[in-house]
Amino acid sequence: MVAAAHPPAEPEPVYLDFDGVTVATASFLREGVIAFRDHARATLPALYPVIANASPAVIEELEFFLRHRKDALWACRLTPSGEPREAKILGELDEAHRSTFDLVTRLGTASAPSLAAQSQESLAPTAWNNRLSNLAARGLLIERRSGKTKTFAPVLEVA
Repeated sequence: MVAAAHPPAEPEPVYLDFDGVTVATASFLREGVIAFRDHARATLPALYPVIANASPAVIEELEFFLRHRKDALWACRLTPSGEPREAKILGELDEAHRSTFDLVTRLGTASAPSLAAQSQESLAPTAWNNRLSNLAARGLLIERRSGKTKTFAPVLEVA
């Protein structure tokens, strides 16, 4: 997977297609999927790995594995033409990151200053930026720079 991954010009999801895979062990998920996600996020920051077309058994194993690690990944189904459907987050986000993710999802795109101005939580833009950056590092939000401001948006539209 690493050898086949090339940096795109613009941020985009890369689909790890599990079509036809009936089971996946925790060790495969750790050494394959999670290792690739971590590598991509560290060295190919415009790639956002997404699990696609996983069987119920693979989803169950991945959910268990991610919850144990307190981690999360995108998952979806791909149409025959490659369009994502039924997008959802697998795994677990702590309360602060979940509320931040949900707020960005509702808004469509957000920056730390805009969240600080709009939110009921009395957090400084720096705290919002830390939350947003954490979600982007996990591959859950796309990070874009516009001058000095970073904006964030969900990688996929939540079903």
